[in-house]
Amino acid sequence: MRLGLHLPQFRRPTTGSEIIRVARSAEQAGVDDLWVSDHVALAPESRRPPALFHDALTVLTWAAAATEHIGLGTSVLIAPYRNPVILAKALASLDSLSDGRVIAGLGSGWLRPEFEALGVPFHRRGSLTDETIAICRALWSGASEYVIGDRTIQNTGIAPLPRRPGGPPIWVGGNSDAGIHRAIRFADGWHTTVSAPDALADRLAVLDRALSTAVRDRASLAVSVRVRARSAELMSLAPRLRALGVDHVLVDHPDIVPQDLPAELTRLRAIVR
Repeated sequence: MRLGLHLPQFRRPTTGSEIIRVARSAEQAGVDDLWVSDHVALAPESRRPPALFHDALTVLTWAAAATEHIGLGTSVLIAPYRNPVILAKALASLDSLSDGRVIAGLGSGWLRPEFEALGVPFHRRGSLTDETIAICRALWSGASEYVIGDRTIQNTGIAPLPRRPGGPPIWVGGNSDAGIHRAIRFADGWHTTVSAPDALADRLAVLDRALSTAVRDRASLAVSVRVRARSAELMSLAPRLRALGVDHVLVDHPDIVPQDLPAELTRLRAIVR
């Protein structure tokens, strides 16, 4: 399995230097990729998600500039929150500048008040996500014609293109049947927060049935699981995830930044191989 680490982005104040320290320590420890989450406008008293929340792409770009080869992922960007062309442009630029390190995790979102604050129709979040993925794929491939809603946009594209032909891999987040089916139809990976093995086995059964219907092999779709765990908890969890065919584990550490960061990263790396 591959190992990801969530950067210190939310739940408590952080600094630019702390983000750089975690990013560089993770790269030195052999962690495969660094991750951020996405919320934009929250109630001041919000606890889940926490109201204190740095912008996802700002943090990821900050970490990218301080590292050389470690991957850069989003867990996940809420696609309907952003104009799809602007999102495609931002991710293309980050992938180009980082020499092809981006994993574009995208999802449809769930927090209705946040949609209302941003003026985005909550009931259209699924279709807007599908449209965003299609536009990103088209623009990343060099297209100058694409469809937004009922409009066909012509003679307009983005440059530079992403470092990798066709753009970064897209991992769709979402634990519902709809999220699973969206991943199979449009994505290179499925990214879930369901980490309890029994519950995950149920979701993977849905995934496997949908893959069979779509005549798509499981090996063509990365399965990524986000867990909130220290190395001690991950020690018992990792073998069960591996047995379920999980390809990637993203650790959202309960301590945000462990006190003995290098040692904890070394332990995590040893567990997730």
